[in-house]
Amino acid sequence: MAANYRSACRARSDADFVNKLGIVEEESDESLFWLRLLAKSGNTTSEKIAALYNEMESVLKMVVASIKTKRLKISNSKSKTQNPKC
Repeated sequence: MAANYRSACRARSDADFVNKLGIVEEESDESLFWLRLLAKSGNTTSEKIAALYNEMESVLKMVVASIKTKRLKISNSKSKTQNPKC
């Protein structure tokens, strides 16, 4: 996930950035899956898993918010160029 975020930070365009952040979103969600599975296995304490799970949910929410913000910026930029005000 971290490597994909770093890749997103080096995106060549806003659309590329959104695309790469989408990969970060997928990887974050997959991490949540593995944490859930680990919790069900009983191989670790639920307190440790709960803390990691909550942190990963926060990361996922930030990534999703970033994607939405950038998409809105892209959308607003396109509408300004298509309908210039004179």
